[in-house]
Amino acid sequence: MSGASPSSKNGVHILIFPFPAQGHMLPLLDLASQLAKHGLTITILVTPKNLPILSPLLSAQPTIKPLIFPFPPHPSVPSGAENVKDIGNSGNAPIIAALAKLHDEIVEWFNSQSCPPIALISDFFLGWTQDLANKIGVPRIVFYSSGAFLASAFDYIWKNFDLLRCLDEIEFSDFPRKPRFLKEHLPSVFRRYRDSDPDWVIVRKSMVANSSSWGAVINTFDAMESEFCEYFKRLMGHERVYSIGPVNLLSGADREGDPTSEVLSWLDQCVNRSVLYVCFGSQTVLSQAQIDSLCSALDGSGVKFVFVTKPITEQQKTEGYGSVPIEFDTRVNSRGLIIRGWAPQVSILSHRAVGGFLSHCGWNSVLEAVVGGVMILAWPMEADQYINARLLVDYMGAAVQVCGGRDTVPNSFELARTIFESMQGDIIQKAKANGLRDQALEAIRSGGSSANDMETLVREISE
Repeated sequence: MSGASPSSKNGVHILIFPFPAQGHMLPLLDLASQLAKHGLTITILVTPKNLPILSPLLSAQPTIKPLIFPFPPHPSVPSGAENVKDIGNSGNAPIIAALAKLHDEIVEWFNSQSCPPIALISDFFLGWTQDLANKIGVPRIVFYSSGAFLASAFDYIWKNFDLLRCLDEIEFSDFPRKPRFLKEHLPSVFRRYRDSDPDWVIVRKSMVANSSSWGAVINTFDAMESEFCEYFKRLMGHERVYSIGPVNLLSGADREGDPTSEVLSWLDQCVNRSVLYVCFGSQTVLSQAQIDSLCSALDGSGVKFVFVTKPITEQQKTEGYGSVPIEFDTRVNSRGLIIRGWAPQVSILSHRAVGGFLSHCGWNSVLEAVVGGVMILAWPMEADQYINARLLVDYMGAAVQVCGGRDTVPNSFELARTIFESMQGDIIQKAKANGLRDQALEAIRSGGSSANDMETLVREISE
C-alpha cells in the first residue's frame, strides 16, 4: 500500500474507489476531476496496474492523489490481471470478490490518517463498500456509470431476485412505461448468478447494499431520463440522487490527448453528416461470420464509413473470432477507412462529417454520441446495452435498431438497406439526436440541471 492522506484546507477530503473496467472507471475519474475543480481534496484507490489510467488526471489536478493497494490474489483471476479488459466480462464477479478482500486494509489506512476522508464514493459494482463506510463512520455515495433506467432495473432485480430468477421474461410493472425484457437481454451479472459460488454471493450482497447508500450519483441528465431519475429517487427513499451527466462534458475532461490523427484528416474531406462510424466498444470482439456480414453490408450500403476493429489473438482466431480482411480496405478504397486498434472516438463523434454511429449501446458510447448529436444504429449485445437501446430507440426516438444479440449474424442485405436509408434519409431520429445534444449542453451550463445537481452534491457533501 502507498499513498498518504493529502491535507485539505477546507476539511473536505473524499475517498473515491472506481471499479477497474473502462466503462466504469473513466466516468468516475471525470467526476473526481469535477469535484477537485470545486475545491474538494480527492484520494483515488487503485491497484498498481490501473495507476497509469489516472496519469492524465493526476497531472491536471494536484489535489488528487492515488492510494495504491496490491491487487488481492484470487483463483479465478490470472496472475497480473487487474482490470476487466484483461479477462473479459466473465471476470466481473471474481474481480469484485477479490477487491472485497481490501476491506480491512482500507479500514486500517483510514484509521491511520490525520485528515481522513469525510465521505466515500464508490462504483455500484463495489456495493460491499457500504459495510466499509459504516465501519469507518462516513457516508457512502454509490456511483452509477450508466443511466437511471439501468440503476432502477438493477435495484429492482436484486431486491426481488428470488422471485425473478426463474422467469424467462421480466416485466418491470412499477416502472415508467412498464417495460418488459427477455431474461437473456438483462445484465449478465443477473443471469450468471449461482448460489453455490461464494463470489456471486458477494456480488448479490453488494448489489443489494447499494440501496442503503447515503446518496447516489448517476451519469445521466434530466432531459434524457427524467422519469427514471424520479423513479429511482422513489426506490432509494430519499432525494439524494444527483444526475450530473454527461460527466465528461461537465468536467471538460480530455481523455484522448492530442486529437490530431489520420482519421480526422480523412473526415475533413467528407460532406457533413455523411459518414457512418462503426465501433463496438473496448470489450466486444465479433466472430468472423459477423465481421464478414458487416463488411458486406458496409460495402453494399454505398455509405462512407469509419470501421474500428480490434486485433485478435491466435487463441481468439481458433475460437471463431474474426478480423477484417486486408483486401476489404482495397475494395472500399476511399469510401471507407478501417482502423485496426484504438481510435479517438470522442473526436470522431464530434466531427461534423459523422452522421451515424453503429454501436453496441454501451452507456459511455451512448453519451458520446449524444454529445456529438449523432444518431445511433443500435446493435445491443449484453450487459446494460438492451436497456440503453430501449431508452434510445423506443422512448427517445433518437436511434434505429439494426440488430440484436451477442452471437447474431445480421442479414447483410437487410443491414445494408437499413444503413443506406438511415444515413441518406431525412429521418426523425437524426433530428431527435441533434435535439438531445442541445439538451445535454444545456444541462451542463451554469443553471442547467446537471450543473445544479453537481453544485448540490458538493454543498451537501461539504455540510
